[in-house]
Amino acid sequence: MVGGMGGPLEGWRVLDLSQGVTGPYVTKLCSDYGADVIKVERPGIGDVSRRIGPFPGDDPHPEKSGMYLTLNTGKRSVTLDLTTRTGCELLLGLAARADLIVESFRPGTLERFGLSPERLAEANPAAALVRISNFGQTGPNREFAADDLIEYAASGVFMVTGLPDRMPVALGLFTPLFLAGAICAPHALGAMRAAHRDKQPEVLDFSIQEALAGSMDRGGPNLVSYQYTGHLSHERRAASLRSALPNGVYPCADGYIQVSSLVTWYPRVFRVIGRPEWITDERITGSLNDRDAIGAEVEEAFLAWLKPLTKQHAMEEAQAQGWALSALNTPADVMRDPHMRERGFFVTVDHPEAGKVELPGLALRFGATPGELRRPPLLGEHNVEIFGELGYPPPEVAALRTQNVI
Repeated sequence: MVGGMGGPLEGWRVLDLSQGVTGPYVTKLCSDYGADVIKVERPGIGDVSRRIGPFPGDDPHPEKSGMYLTLNTGKRSVTLDLTTRTGCELLLGLAARADLIVESFRPGTLERFGLSPERLAEANPAAALVRISNFGQTGPNREFAADDLIEYAASGVFMVTGLPDRMPVALGLFTPLFLAGAICAPHALGAMRAAHRDKQPEVLDFSIQEALAGSMDRGGPNLVSYQYTGHLSHERRAASLRSALPNGVYPCADGYIQVSSLVTWYPRVFRVIGRPEWITDERITGSLNDRDAIGAEVEEAFLAWLKPLTKQHAMEEAQAQGWALSALNTPADVMRDPHMRERGFFVTVDHPEAGKVELPGLALRFGATPGELRRPPLLGEHNVEIFGELGYPPPEVAALRTQNVI
């Protein structure tokens, strides 16, 4: 099936030359919302994410990588050796039919293949090219190597995470690279729209470092704050409570909860924890910003209410009174979450090698054009289909395989 089920991007074609996390996340979003995404992978090897876990039973298999499956839903996969002349010619044929081209090679690599932006523009003047790189296509650091933690460090965000008397603490699980992909995706669509509107090529130079440095995840606000005041708006500091009311992480019967409280919420807080008389007690209400005065007393009552409760029960009781308290969910809790289950967030795909796999679904819900989460492709699964669209019959595709072009 080409394109998604009535997705808002149905009818658009994306040529995906990226690998890893950031670029594939951009093109995954395009695919889930209806675009026909053709993923180009190295013959016999594929995307580097095929070698990144988790793997079922900790048994590495290039078709069963949880990272690859998550990042490549709904795409069609072809294999091409871009170091060969025929491989480049086939790539140009695919580019001629694309609306958007996304690549994440180290700067200069595309040019060495003979596939410069100018050459791609000759093949298709109305396509947009998105060039994702660690530090941008220009500048003294353009060829520096990086991974998610290097990018996190170089962008200035790493330094403000953690406690002030310890080394900075990193966010795990490729968080900076997913964030960069989420930032890049709407700009990629903007480039595609501009190229289509103006019938001339548009090239987007996307630096992961700059995206993180300017993001709302502490990077941008800190830079502006430092520029204006010489101080940061977000700094590493010891945990502190904003008032005597409960704030932060607390233990309960089966784990932990996260609670946020405001002084203006004190009536609902006191009703929930079983101390409604405090609502009119000036000794308490007059000291709600003074933790030294009443903090221990309020916290003792809060903990006495919380300790015997499960995190789900505590959340439901507090939320019934409009008090912002949540269960601190484990991944297993999220998978079982009845709210998310009722909304149909998790989608099961049936993969030829990985079997039935349940994946996170679409976070944005369009009404008339909902999109669809479809299974990820096998390596080179669509060679015959896609190269057939370029006029190569199956015997010629088989010959390309024997010549190690695909």
